[in-house]
Amino acid sequence: MAFGRSALGSAAASGGRALGSGGQRPLSDINVTPLVDVMLVLLVIFIITAPLMASSIKLDLPRTDAGQPSDTPRFVSLVVNAAGEVFLDEQRIAGDDELAAKLQAAAGRSRDTEVQLRADRSVPYGKVVELMGIANQAGLSRIGFVTEAPPPPAEGAAPR
Repeated sequence: MAFGRSALGSAAASGGRALGSGGQRPLSDINVTPLVDVMLVLLVIFIITAPLMASSIKLDLPRTDAGQPSDTPRFVSLVVNAAGEVFLDEQRIAGDDELAAKLQAAAGRSRDTEVQLRADRSVPYGKVVELMGIANQAGLSRIGFVTEAPPPPAEGAAPR
């Protein structure tokens, strides 16, 4: 017998359990090596078959120019100087009606056109909001505010 006891008192005769104080203890450790081997084989199988599963359906997709992304983002520059004069793409605009017409034309070319709004710091907030409203009514809802970064603080100067 494997445990060195007689057949009457062996571990095999008692269902795998050692009897008495002289018997050996049952093996309670789990051998994980076969488990790791099986898991590695499964991992390799999934790594190899996953790309094949993704492209298993063959399609002949239609071609169109409608879904092509634009190469350059479109934007118009809207500037308000300290005197309250409005410029659209470096051209002075006489009134709100002319600005609305030009912004509607820009929106007609592309709905994704962004308005880059540059306003002097002395321009009243109401004027900036009015220009934003005109742009929004023209169909341009993407509005970006252009600012300047503050100069770096001088050495030894207290931070603001």
